[in-house]
Amino acid sequence: MRSELERDIQQLREELEHARSDLVDLMRDSGDGAGDDEADAGAKTYEREQEISLANNAREMLEQSEHALERLEAGEYGTCESCGNPIGKMRLQAAPRATLCMPCKTKQERR
Repeated sequence: MRSELERDIQQLREELEHARSDLVDLMRDSGDGAGDDEADAGAKTYEREQEISLANNAREMLEQSEHALERLEAGEYGTCESCGNPIGKMRLQAAPRATLCMPCKTKQERR
């Protein structure tokens, strides 16, 4: 699990840096649209919002992966943060960043 989490962290950092670079380019280009019609302006805005969304998603996943790695190093990985019960092996294989067992995750999603 450690190597998978470390690989995920490295990949997410690269994705986040790429998204930041793309966003800087989009922000720089947004000032050049003096002659753009509404459709062009709307397309640029949509593209910026997509890049921001991708960057936010990558940042959130990076934080989750780093947290999972910290839990692994502390000997807490695989234990539910809410109830303290073990998180199932199948769940951890499917979602290595998981910090809640299925019953607790289900309760959280209902709120």
